[in-house]
Amino acid sequence: MSLITVGYAPTRRSVFSREDALLYKERIKAKMSSFGLDIKIVDLDSINDEGLLYDRSEEEAIIRHFQEENVDAVFFPHCNFGTEDIVARVAKAVGKPVLLWGPRDEAPLQDGMRLRDTQCGLFATGKVLRRFNVKFTYITNCAVDDPIFERGFINFIAAANVVKNFTSMRVLQISTRPADFWSVICNEGELLEKFNIQIHPVTLDDLKKRTLRVEEEHDVSVQESVEYIKKTLDWSAVSESDIKRIASLKVALKELAIETGSTAIAIQCWSTLQDIIGIMPCLANALLTDEQIPVACETDIHGAITSIMVQSAAMNRHPTFFADITIRHPDHPNGELLFHCGNFPVSLSVENKPKLEKHFLFEDHSPGTHEGQIKGGQMTISRFDGDHGEYSLFLGKANGIEGPFTRGSYVWVEVNDWPLWEEKLVKGPYIHHSVGIHANVIPVLFEACEYIPGLTADPVDPTESEIRAWLRGSDLNVPRGERVANNN
Repeated sequence: MSLITVGYAPTRRSVFSREDALLYKERIKAKMSSFGLDIKIVDLDSINDEGLLYDRSEEEAIIRHFQEENVDAVFFPHCNFGTEDIVARVAKAVGKPVLLWGPRDEAPLQDGMRLRDTQCGLFATGKVLRRFNVKFTYITNCAVDDPIFERGFINFIAAANVVKNFTSMRVLQISTRPADFWSVICNEGELLEKFNIQIHPVTLDDLKKRTLRVEEEHDVSVQESVEYIKKTLDWSAVSESDIKRIASLKVALKELAIETGSTAIAIQCWSTLQDIIGIMPCLANALLTDEQIPVACETDIHGAITSIMVQSAAMNRHPTFFADITIRHPDHPNGELLFHCGNFPVSLSVENKPKLEKHFLFEDHSPGTHEGQIKGGQMTISRFDGDHGEYSLFLGKANGIEGPFTRGSYVWVEVNDWPLWEEKLVKGPYIHHSVGIHANVIPVLFEACEYIPGLTADPVDPTESEIRAWLRGSDLNVPRGERVANNN
């Protein structure tokens, strides 16, 4: 995944202090760079001596500049008031997620004059953006060093990353869905028409030929994967040739994804594959997911889409895991088992040496499942799904809890109100498949949905009002009426 390119367009208005606008332009840019994000800042220093947006004659040059730099988002900090009409026209023309914010104003000078009216300018710009039908993110007017700004900016950048990867997504579809899995039916044409999501299909025979060729060549990628498997897992239940075949499958899948420009994979993982190459793909799926190429089981296209969204929301810093939502906890009324046959990323395992096993469900017991419990902690659980032309994104938070041993990859979790979750999942448009990640990315995904026409955020916990309050910084307890120091 590439870094996020941010168009930085600080704006001022001539009736307020030009010097203060220039000062805040630099302070805000420095603060943005201090957050440790993988971003490229495209400023306006090549447009005029001030590097500020205020001159209507430069509007076309600014638009062209941002378009040529292929920005993924545009940030319009209001540095003294702002020129709302240029902001709106630039935002409309560029057509990327927009961030609106300005630093909190100082008290009037002793003579009663004000150097800045930033808040007032933000009100004006918000209205004009609405007139232009431009969706935008807003951060509460606050000081540059306030945690509200840091929270809001980081959340916006992550949301822009989701939008970027969602709107340019291609999923590698390996064969059709299993015949028994009507629940994973999707509308390929509608995904393309509504969201520009492309599906690139290949057959299991294509994958077989690629896997056997890769195995025969036994290049460095295969050898590295073999060594990683032997070093990381307890492989006593399988043979050397099994490991080589699993490693070859993993390399073949990765090659196909790269060659087709696909960022995620949906694979028919049973039952034909084990018949034609003698292994299950579970561990290969796990290894790829750990490398930020998530693989969804049972040719679940919507699951693959969810994986990319969730992974992007975490700025690709954590692996996802693709799970069945299966049974309730025997002792906890709000507990549930997240499970799949053996595809959870190895990096998430609790055991020092998780087990590489033969499949425990199917009669042929083909090798290739990576089994064991994964770590608990705070998680986000999500699912992109839809039917009848309407799409939504399920969002909920969960925490790992102790539970009984089971086969496969698994983790027991507790949620706020399981009957509410169950009702929402059963009544749809969702199914038993979900994507988890060990990070709180719910506010990011919620914000990203604002920029994706035809997709509605559907949070169960926290609620929409709680998410919006968090984004406003209501929990940060900033004292009201606190004087903002003049940092000149």
